[in-house]
Amino acid sequence: MAEKKTYNEDLLKMFEAAKQSPPEKLMFTYKGVLYASSTCNIETFQALEGFEARTDDIMLASYPKCGSNWTMQLLSDMIKAGYSRNELARLPVLEFAAPGKFEKLKQECSPRLLSTHLLYDEIPKNVFEKRVKIVVVIRNPKDTAVSFFHFYNGNPLLPTYTTWDSFYQDFVSGKVIWGSYFDQMVAWNKHIDDDSVYIVTYEEMKQDLTAAVKKMAGFLGISLNDEQVQKIADNGTFKSMKEKSKESYGDFGRVLFRKGEVGDWKNYFTKAQSQEIDAKFEEYLAGTKLGEMMNYNVYCK
Repeated sequence: MAEKKTYNEDLLKMFEAAKQSPPEKLMFTYKGVLYASSTCNIETFQALEGFEARTDDIMLASYPKCGSNWTMQLLSDMIKAGYSRNELARLPVLEFAAPGKFEKLKQECSPRLLSTHLLYDEIPKNVFEKRVKIVVVIRNPKDTAVSFFHFYNGNPLLPTYTTWDSFYQDFVSGKVIWGSYFDQMVAWNKHIDDDSVYIVTYEEMKQDLTAAVKKMAGFLGISLNDEQVQKIADNGTFKSMKEKSKESYGDFGRVLFRKGEVGDWKNYFTKAQSQEIDAKFEEYLAGTKLGEMMNYNVYCK
């Protein structure tokens, strides 16, 4: 409870500081990609180059608003159940700046649960050298864009968009924090057959969360009985996560957990915008294994 309180207090401090900043100061560019100034800085990116992974680390990788906080909770519950741990340290996203973060990471007991939104090539090389098991959660691009739009507008740490159309233009051109959705999907597709990488879709988890939990645990080598799997799935539904979000994340919970629906994009996309994303999908992902996993024609047509 003390850790949650500290985390929520830190968030409030960041919100207050962001209110005093002009919109152009809320973001910065590093290696051609936008990041939020309140959560990331160049010093942390440079320090990441020397990050020391462990062979038994577990990492969650995702593009923003693809279900990362949801999946992080599921993985946390799996580790607690599988390793008989009452609590799991809430470690910041790997690229987030936090005082003493790297020293704290060294002191954490194994297995550590790490997370990142970084592009594949920006993830510390040591993660791949140590063959860390990586769970990658992906979501169809149209729902991702809508969720990202609301995340920007509900988040005091980011600039506000006055219209969906203006945000859409930045999303489709990769001018949002953490860069291009399609660049990240293309990169993970190249590694879809790596035995240290497991890809799960947001839609798959929405359809059958129990089966998704069982598959992820199997990939991670975490032994869970059917009762444990079901309990993790029941506690990890989007509805349950949203209800507990204020306790876990304070007022920021309403920003992280909004609707959690599949198909909400139909309420926002114009016909032309939908066709443009369809064309992007055809250009970058059609005919790929990752593109096939997305079931694009089911969820985006």
